Amino acid sequence: MQLRINLHSTAFEPLQVLACWQEEQAHRLNADSAAEALFIGRVRGVAADGGELEALELEHYPGMTEQQLERLALDCCSRHTVNSCLVQHRIGRVLPGEAIVLVAIGADRRGPAQRCCQELLEALKHNAPFWKREWRTDGSSAWLSGNTPL
Repeated sequence: MQLRINLHSTAFEPLQVLACWQEEQAHRLNADSAAEALFIGRVRGVAADGGELEALELEHYPGMTEQQLERLALDCCSRHTVNSCLVQHRIGRVLPGEAIVLVAIGADRRGPAQRCCQELLEALKHNAPFWKREWRTDGSSAWLSGNTPL
């Protein structure tokens, strides 16, 4: 199983990252992914309290975060027997409209690819060690304690 996980401290273009990953997958020996599922998440412009959001700040513990993301990805990928997995996640200050996460899964069938992508997204949302702080346009901020609904 091919796995790539990266944290980005600056904006990244998810479709460019995806295109590079797909090119690499196509040139792998025994490239046997006939299906891909992907998700691109972007920061909303609305804070949890309904106010206008200026930015979302993500803090993490270097080293520990990458290890936890790898564990989550490997667990989901092995459960769904997929061939490849790409996880790209932002850290630092992320502006509304910017990509915060990209997950792409390659598998031999659409079902495993889609199920793995969905499960991994939920695992990242609930179990990845990121601390999120909303910065509102009025200058106030608040740390988030829960997750947004599906």
